[in-house]
Amino acid sequence: MVVDVGLEKQEKEYAGFWIRFGAYLIDGIILSIPLAIFMIIFSLIFIGEIVFLNPTSSQFEAELSGPKVVSFLATYFIFCLVALFGSMAYFAGFQSSKMQATPGKLLFGLKVVDIQGNRITFWRGLGRYFAMILSGIFYIGYIIAAFTEKKQALHDMIAGTYVIKAK
Repeated sequence: MVVDVGLEKQEKEYAGFWIRFGAYLIDGIILSIPLAIFMIIFSLIFIGEIVFLNPTSSQFEAELSGPKVVSFLATYFIFCLVALFGSMAYFAGFQSSKMQATPGKLLFGLKVVDIQGNRITFWRGLGRYFAMILSGIFYIGYIIAAFTEKKQALHDMIAGTYVIKAK
């Protein structure tokens, strides 16, 4: 495919399913590390307080049905929101940056471009992120990248983007 980039025309090679899968796997690992650390610390604090209670005491039952549980659920909800917004910022931010790629894509020499071959905006990156959620349903949206001419996954088609090999 010839993509018009400014005054020059460049040949672009679309990134296939497996290389994109590898990049996504790396990004998943990168995102999982801080989340796992937080969950371990959070769980140890909450569970540690309960472990030292006598399970036959009335205090044990009160602790599991009272403010501790509400506190745990509220904190967990906030954690989920932080994880969601962090993930959104990670994908949309990196892909709309001058690098045009997440660290996983950079590792494999890939970048995300719009249909004209230009850097995507943060808002297009955010739309692409939400479309990735659709792609994740039964993973069919991801798998179709292996069978489309321009190797686009469902979220690429929705967002008007391509993943190409960087030169």
